[in-house]
Amino acid sequence: MANADKPAGLSPVEYLNGSPYTGGGHVYCIPSTDGNAFAIGDPVVLAGSADANGVATITLATAGTGSSVLGALVSGAGGLSYGSAYGVPADTPLVIPATKTRAYYVLIADDPNVVFEIQESAGGTSFTAAEVGLNANLVAGTNNGYVSTWKVNNSGETTTATLQLKLLGLVQRADNAFGESAKWRVLINNHCYRIGQVGF
Repeated sequence: MANADKPAGLSPVEYLNGSPYTGGGHVYCIPSTDGNAFAIGDPVVLAGSADANGVATITLATAGTGSSVLGALVSGAGGLSYGSAYGVPADTPLVIPATKTRAYYVLIADDPNVVFEIQESAGGTSFTAAEVGLNANLVAGTNNGYVSTWKVNNSGETTTATLQLKLLGLVQRADNAFGESAKWRVLINNHCYRIGQVGF
């Protein structure tokens, strides 16, 4: 049976030590001046600034060698954090629009040890067992109105330390197999909080 073509960006599933992912992360600010749309599963990167309360700002990551990644957007930030400085307004959409009238506060799975699931792209040659341990880059995607459609690039995988993701193995499910649209377990290799490692 063919793999389902259902990309969802980077979906956190567990930590590198084997414990399950339980929704952890940190709150970051997407400023009103940011011109990108955002959806659950989109990879983001630090924008090098902060809001008036000192909450670090982020922007959409860039696909490609040498471009670091902070983590993936997993939800709105939840309830109020300190005082009434920020929270998620009732009108927070499924997809944060490119044209914004306010800042958005979102929860990012930013631990360098989070293992993500991601679908491979269809542009190159499907990964095989030989690619496990190599590094690969992301492929940018426009959200489908609900979630991210970013994928892992199945063209150009190699040992270079500055590639964005490390291939840990095929997701072990009955509905997943090597081939087009396969789902992979990956670690962010070129992470904002950790130096990239060579593949093997």
